[in-house]
Amino acid sequence: MALTAAGIAGGAALAAYLDARFHIRHDLSVGSNKAKAGLYMMYIAKQIRSGKTHLYHMFEDRANTPMGSLTFLIFEGRELTYTEFFNALQPVGNWLMELGIEKKEMVAVSGGNSVELMLLWFALEAIGASIAFINCNLTGKALLHCVKVSGARYLLADSDVRQLASPAEDELASAGAQTIYYNTELFSTFTNTEPLPVSRRSGINPTDVASLIYTSGTTGMPKATVTTRARYMMLPLAGGRFGLKRGDRMYTCLPLYHASAQFICCIPCIATGATVVLSRKFSHSKFWPEVHASRATIIQYVGELCRYLLNAPPSPLDRGHRVRIALGNGMRPDVWEPFRQRFGIEVIHEFYAASDGMAGILSNLNRGDFSRGAVAVRGPLWHLLNGADEARVPIDPDTQEILRGRDGFAVRCKAGEPGEMIHRMDPNAPETGSPAYYNNSGAAERRRLRDVFSKGDLWFRSGDVMRLDSEGRLCFVDRLGDTFRWHSENVSTNEVGDIVAQFPQVQEANVYGVLVPNADGRAGCAAIVAAEGVLTKPEDAAGARGLDLKGLAEHCLASLPRYAVPLFLRAVEQLEYTGTMKLQKGRLRSEGIDLEAIEKAAREKGQATDALYWLPPGEEAYVPFKSEDLAMIKCGKVRL
Repeated sequence: MALTAAGIAGGAALAAYLDARFHIRHDLSVGSNKAKAGLYMMYIAKQIRSGKTHLYHMFEDRANTPMGSLTFLIFEGRELTYTEFFNALQPVGNWLMELGIEKKEMVAVSGGNSVELMLLWFALEAIGASIAFINCNLTGKALLHCVKVSGARYLLADSDVRQLASPAEDELASAGAQTIYYNTELFSTFTNTEPLPVSRRSGINPTDVASLIYTSGTTGMPKATVTTRARYMMLPLAGGRFGLKRGDRMYTCLPLYHASAQFICCIPCIATGATVVLSRKFSHSKFWPEVHASRATIIQYVGELCRYLLNAPPSPLDRGHRVRIALGNGMRPDVWEPFRQRFGIEVIHEFYAASDGMAGILSNLNRGDFSRGAVAVRGPLWHLLNGADEARVPIDPDTQEILRGRDGFAVRCKAGEPGEMIHRMDPNAPETGSPAYYNNSGAAERRRLRDVFSKGDLWFRSGDVMRLDSEGRLCFVDRLGDTFRWHSENVSTNEVGDIVAQFPQVQEANVYGVLVPNADGRAGCAAIVAAEGVLTKPEDAAGARGLDLKGLAEHCLASLPRYAVPLFLRAVEQLEYTGTMKLQKGRLRSEGIDLEAIEKAAREKGQATDALYWLPPGEEAYVPFKSEDLAMIKCGKVRL
């Protein structure tokens, strides 16, 4: 008996060791991506047969059942049950139909987080329309572009963004798009409570466009990523994966025009009968008071948000809340454990996904040290089941093209080596499962790679650099190309460069992202060549012939969302180009805002040191950037 017990104990210890070493249980829980895709298709077919093709149907199913009394939405002290929200959808949907909005028609919506925006979203969905979710910070050409790309006849804009939308009204009208402003008062006038017709939700094809979510691309203007009806039908399955259950309350302050708030919070909550706790926008002073007041059990984050919270002064509200899971993406390794410890949150559930990606949702439900900082964990079994359809390949840091060997084929990154993540596509059916951009087929084609590892193969470029270490931890490293992230927004360098170069005193501009101490993402920096006769040195810039630093700042602030306005200016004698006339950004990125590095590089070339300026928080004029300013940023006294 003793030997038997010892043998059992030894076997259990060996099994535990092998499981920990090779992630066996984890890989089994993830399973085969191809098998899951097959199950998803079966699920979609079942939903179509039953007529349950819209998110609206989940509200409808709950409205007259005991689940209808569960709280669906909390916003600034206002609470709506599932039944109350369902009933509120009817008059909104009827108003939309009175406007003449047809089934499958595209409608553009621009507004900050609110009950009204939620009602518009699901009411448009209920009448079979498609929604173009416009970033409510956009103005000028970017706003016009997004609405025009969608082909919408209507732009429904929150009154709070009137100052951004109104300058574009006339041009939108000439393009056939009418702007209508909404607010709580307007919604109170909707009185038609007739049930929305079933015919509006019948005859749905899984490939129909449900919505557009815009993302910045390398061509300068936002691209409209298509969310199909099939994807909306699959998203409710994510609730259990994120640990959501009935009675949970998920707090989000992320904007509803982005995929994260929609796909990770709202739709999974609806599917599980959980509560969406919606904040108007992120505020570190309101975050924990709102979490406490709402009794939230899950909070949604992006990395920048976590750093802001960690940098805030200690508060009695740091603990005593009910939060058990922090769910989001972009948690930086240096923030991860301090955030967990300070706020007493048991689980950090980091995920990786892209509205225009093919990876699906990668996630890391982290409770301890091992997987800290990773977006996923992968063992041998995962590679056996899924490894042939995914790879990481080295990239040229200047051209952003994949590196190929003498045989013309790419090589896979070794353990610990960063590279762009790519995913296998079917060369005989490239549109199947591939992200699509609305009215922009060329953008999808530019994301495809051919003859990567063998002649005739086809792969999708994620645009993200990942690293897989020898222990199976997959970590996000950075974004590629002409887009960088700042304040959780994608910023197109080409778009910003075009705006900067429109200023009369600027001849050329090269925009890129720079790392900033104590901040996630990259801040915008514009290397500018001044027009002839314009002086750019700090001692001359304020003169009659000097660069108008206040005018340039005002020009950028009037033309761009605040997050896209370059925080730094670098005055250079000339821009550097590649042999194929592409702007060089590598050296500028690497020197960043390090004044010593900039001075050293100039000294080595025998040139004068470039002047560096910045836009301090809350200011509306660029001023010289000095070593003491950098020191203040490094010690956390100035947060950008």
